[in-house]
Formats: sequence, structure tokens, C-alpha cells
Amino acid sequence: MNILEEIQNCPVEWKELGEVCELKNGYTPSKTNKEFWENGTIPWFRLEDIRKNGRVLSNSLQHVSRNAIKGGKVFTANSLIVSTTATIGEVALITVPFLCNQQITAVMIKQKYEKDLDIKFLFYYLQILSSDMKKGINEGSFPIVSLSKMRSFKIPIPPLKIQEKIVQILDKFTEYVTELTSELTSRKKQYSFYRDKLLSFEDEVYQVEWKTLNECLKKGKGTKITASQMKLLHKEGAPIRIFAGGKTYADVNYGDIPDKDIHTEEAIVVKSRGIIDFEYCTEPFSFKNEFWSYSSDNENINLRYIYHYLVHNKEYFQNIANNMQMPQISSNDTEKFKIPVPSLEIQSRIVQVLDNFDTVCNDLNIGLPREIELRQKQYEYFREKLLTFVAEGEYTESRVEEWDNSAIIKLLQWVFGPIRVEVGQVVNLQRGKRLVRNQLTTSGSFPVYQNSLTPLGYFTHSNRGKETNFVICAGAAGEIGYSDRDFWAADDVYTLETLDNIADKFMYYVLLSKQDRLKSQVRKASIPRLSKDAIDKVTFYLPSLTEQKRIVSVLDNFNTLTNSLSEGLPKEIELRQKQYEYWRNQLLNFNE
Repeated sequence: MNILEEIQNCPVEWKELGEVCELKNGYTPSKTNKEFWENGTIPWFRLEDIRKNGRVLSNSLQHVSRNAIKGGKVFTANSLIVSTTATIGEVALITVPFLCNQQITAVMIKQKYEKDLDIKFLFYYLQILSSDMKKGINEGSFPIVSLSKMRSFKIPIPPLKIQEKIVQILDKFTEYVTELTSELTSRKKQYSFYRDKLLSFEDEVYQVEWKTLNECLKKGKGTKITASQMKLLHKEGAPIRIFAGGKTYADVNYGDIPDKDIHTEEAIVVKSRGIIDFEYCTEPFSFKNEFWSYSSDNENINLRYIYHYLVHNKEYFQNIANNMQMPQISSNDTEKFKIPVPSLEIQSRIVQVLDNFDTVCNDLNIGLPREIELRQKQYEYFREKLLTFVAEGEYTESRVEEWDNSAIIKLLQWVFGPIRVEVGQVVNLQRGKRLVRNQLTTSGSFPVYQNSLTPLGYFTHSNRGKETNFVICAGAAGEIGYSDRDFWAADDVYTLETLDNIADKFMYYVLLSKQDRLKSQVRKASIPRLSKDAIDKVTFYLPSLTEQKRIVSVLDNFNTLTNSLSEGLPKEIELRQKQYEYWRNQLLNFNE
């Protein structure tokens, strides 16, 4: 018998919440009494704790002292809190002894029923009661659910084993939604990181021209309209969107506002009051007249790029606003704001990357937001069905893709071409393993490199593969090697493990070009030494893999031309030397 059949056929006893649980409203200790708040150790929960830290809580944002406890008793650990004033029906499980404010009711299972009722089962059931809590509530200054009404709600009490199975299923849903939400948070952080990298322009390799907004964009005006007028005029699906502060907007028809105030160009709306924000518009729009917009007819400007750069700098504008009595910025703050303007091709690539990230992170129709929404709905569906003892449907797993660690390198190369990086960002330096001389032979298959490019000896096997770069870090510290055969790296050698998008031979030539710098970092002592950190911090320009291979081919040919004894200039020199000696002897061979 599966869980659904068990639920449908199990005996269920219904009891009032007040019969099986003790319910008490919270309170706020006097803020004027410092003794209640200084050095507090007792968690004091508010709705803000649930919003910020989730529904299973072991600590609070604020704490009170023991002096603040009324009657000397706190609410017991492993109890529930339910918001019953203003915001109704938010539920959390508290795993520690606690207090809470007056907007919250604490729900504690009575000792008599502790063996009959699983607190986590009750936690889930109270969540589906939230809609019932809102029915017929006191809608005075604040919506309120009274204690008497809370006590009267009926709850099902199936056998404890059934409760535990239901909890196990709903926990799985909750964990998965939490995992997805955490993944989305990580993606948003990654998006911010990539955006900051793409828009920093700190490196001289990126050719940019800095311009103020008023040099490259045209400013637009809004319409005179109040919040109440917007509410009155709003019609779902109307063609013109009027923007106000925050997420507030109204969709209106033509004729509802003056035609001169309607914008049809692609533009950026600057929300200049309260929470500073920027809105990108491609459909007919307007905005409250304390805001303004920017559009462009400059063929060298991608307006969407400017939008991303402004969003990237929202904190800068918010800091300006926060210094005002009422948070706001002036048009002069944006007019004189400088924007880095790279080539149009690079602007377009940046837009493509950031738009794709924005879609993955924020679009409610695809990506993680859509996945979270579907899983949340699925969870709520199952929660209701499981807890009303009728269920159907199937839970399916979904895999969250992982990101390649080298993605940022590939991304920046795609946008900008060659980028400047540190060795430590793209290479893993690995120290070799020590061998003693009596383990070595004078000849063999695997040379052992220790403190110079001349093998110390030979060993019976290798610890590094062929086509590997290495740096001597003691003795002849700073010497750069490349082996076309398997070898043994001893403990005074660092070998380079590179990312997939880096050619090993390219890194060899890079380090050769930086050899003077490396040798300048060698610590002079009885045994000269070069630190790993000194190698890691060497900077160089990293082109695409195709360009790396082209560079390697060119340098290999030069190497052959200048150093090979069987071909190239050394062979030519040898032949010319022999020719010279022959003719010298002939020309200087006089008969006596």
C-alpha cells in the first residue's frame, strides 16, 4: 500500500487547535528600558525573521535579556509561530526557547498530545489554514485573528506514522525549492560578478572613450499625474504604461494622457525618488513628471548597454539620494555621469551576455524562476492534498546544471578579445615530490628535475606527463622548462596545470617572456628561492585558444630557425663556417 492509499484509508481524528495546543500572543518589552535589550541572549522573533531567514529558525535578528521575560517563562523550543496581525498566516518552526512580538501567536503542543502530534506535521497543516484565518477577520486599523478564533480551528490528527510519512514527503519538496532558490541566489551573484567584470574597464587593453550621458543621449519629459489618477485610469492590457516609483505602474489608453507625453522611442526611464532604479522601455510609455528618460539616435551607442551600465551603478545613485532629506537624485546627477563607451561591437556583446543572464535569473517564464515557481506550486498542491488526505500526482526530479569554472575567462575573451589575467587565475601550480640521490640512476627513461634545467638523474617512473611546463623554484630559481617527455618533478619544481582553454606551450612562452620579472623576485639567500605567490601574480594577456596556437606555431618556427642544429640558422652557420674554412685554406695556401 503506497502513502496515498494509506492516507485515504487511515483513521483521522479532528480536534480544535486550542484543545491540543497552548496558544499565546507575543509581546514587545519596553524599548525605553535598556536592561531589556542590552546583552540580550533570548531570541525575540518578528515577521522580519521569517522573511529574511526562512520558516525553520534557530536564531533571531533581535534578542532580549532575561529581565524582559514576563512571568519568568519563555515559549518552549520546537514550537510554532503564526503571524496573526496585519500580515496573516505566515508560519515558522522555532527550534530554540524564545519570545516573539505581539503580531505573532506562539503555538505549543500540550504535553498530553506530544506523542500524538508531530510538530512538523502541524507546521505544514497551519500553512494551508492561512486562507481560513483570513476569513471574517477584524479589518480595523490592522487585520487581526483573535486567540479565540485561532483556538477554534480544527486540525486532523492521523496516526503518528502517517504524519511522519507526510512530513518526509513535504520536507523533500521544501528542500528542493530551497535548493533551487539557493541556486538562483548563486546565479544572481554570478551574474553580478560577470556584469562587474564586463563593465569595469579597468584595463588599458579595452579601448574606451568616457562620455557624460548628456553628451550621447537625449533627455525626455514625463506627464503630470497623481497616484490616485493612475489607479483610476489603469486598465489591464491597455497599450501605454505609465511608470511611478518602485514597481508601481498603470496601463492606460490613448487619450487618457496628453499625446505629447507619450514616448514611442526605445528609452531608459530614470526612477529618481525613493529606491533609485532604471526601467528599459520598448513599448509606448510615459512616467511621472518628477522622473525623466534617455533615448539615443547616436549610431555608435547601444542604448541597452547604457541601461546595463546604469543598473550596474545603482548603488552610486542610491548613495547620492540617501544624502537628501527625501531620498532622490536630480537630473544633473545623471546628466554629468560618465559612461565608458567601447566599440559598438563590444557594447553589443556585453548586452548579449547580460541579457542572457538577466533572462536566466529573472524571467518568470523560463530558467530558475520558472522552475522555482512550478516547484512551489507543486509543493503547495501536494501539501494541500496530503493534509486533506486525498492525493494524486507524481514528483519528478530536476537537475540544476553546474557552471564551468573557466566560464568567466571564455566570456571575457568572447566580448573583449585578449584579456589580462594573473597566472594564478588560470593555472594550478603543483609542487613536485622529493627524491634522494641514491634513488636515481645516471641514465633512464624519466629525467628528474630538481634545482636546474639539467636533470639531477633518472628515475624508474614519472609523476608528470609530457608537454608539461615547469618552473625551478630553488637553486637556479626562475628558470623555465618544458618537457616533451614524461618526467619526475622533485620538490624544488612547480609544474603548471592549465585550464582547458589554455595551450601548455603558450604558457611556456609566456613565462619565458616574464623570466626577468620572475628572477627579480628570487629571494637571495644561501639557496636562492622563488615563491609560488611570485609566480601566481605574474600578469599576461590571454588571447583565444586559436590565437594561442597560432602564436605557439610562430614561436616554434623561430625557435627552430635560431636554435636547431639540424635545420635553420645554426645549421646554416655550421655550413658557412665549413665553407669559410675551406676557402680560407684554399686562399691562403701559397706555394713556397
